[in-house]
Amino acid sequence: MPTTRLPTHMGCTLQDAGQAWDVVRVPRQLGVAAMAILGRRCGAVLEYPPKGVLYYFVARGTAAEWAVECTQAIGKGGTLTIPPSRCTAGAGPHWRVCPGDGDWITDSHALQAALEDCLSSVGESERSA
Repeated sequence: MPTTRLPTHMGCTLQDAGQAWDVVRVPRQLGVAAMAILGRRCGAVLEYPPKGVLYYFVARGTAAEWAVECTQAIGKGGTLTIPPSRCTAGAGPHWRVCPGDGDWITDSHALQAALEDCLSSVGESERSA
């Protein structure tokens, strides 16, 4: 598990990206569709309702090479608010797919393929992040 940078509200912690993982920020609807395609290949997924986005955890270094429409990769220099490991609901950040003891990571190539499949089947209005 990544090192905690700073405690935040409701038992959440602010953690640095680019150390143990990078994250890919995806619009909620697109991210949920990609989760369905990935199935068991999906690692931990964090939902942030106020922004309408999901965050997929990918291998460190992925952000430097990431280029998928409607998504944003966050690596070294970025931070993410991480809820307690079994927080699965609420207005703040919570898990869509809870992290395991060591398997937070979704394979970036599988995620890219799933997202591109989803993007090819949605309209322009559904692509906003």
